[in-house]
Amino acid sequence: MKKLVLLVSSVILLCSCEDKPTLQKYFVENTESSKFIAIDLAPNIIKTDKVALSETEKAALESFEKMNILAFRTDSTNTSGYETEIKEVKAILKDESYQQLMKAGSGNDGAAIYFVGADDEHIEEFVVLAGKKENGFAVVRVLGNDMNPTHIMNMLTLLQKSNVDLEQLKPLQQLMK
Repeated sequence: MKKLVLLVSSVILLCSCEDKPTLQKYFVENTESSKFIAIDLAPNIIKTDKVALSETEKAALESFEKMNILAFRTDSTNTSGYETEIKEVKAILKDESYQQLMKAGSGNDGAAIYFVGADDEHIEEFVVLAGKKENGFAVVRVLGNDMNPTHIMNMLTLLQKSNVDLEQLKPLQQLMK
């Protein structure tokens, strides 16, 4: 009887696991690839010890857990790689769990912002996809708890008025060359 229960449980577990592509899987699969630059940023990138924070800025900072950046750099040897990779990311972002908040530009040149959450006041993840065929593209995942668009705007303000730990951003300099 125990073996039967174990067998049934295993079958249910295996059948319930979805093997659809996700942004998390895409990041994990490409983090170590030489074609990509990957950076993980913690909230301590924003140095607020010398800055007086408003209550809304404190709330924004508290909602922020981490940021993951994955960038694909285009050069003369991998122009077809750009098309393949950006199509894969866009296909993932078409999943119903990602809701588009904003889009700018057209075709493969431009940017789009998506979010994952119950609604726009309880966001778990913001995703920014920005690219230009000549340079490459970057996918930025901002992870947190109960974020909202106002929190993101406050985070941008904090980035401007605080001392940012630029050492954590050094790998992105390769993309800008």
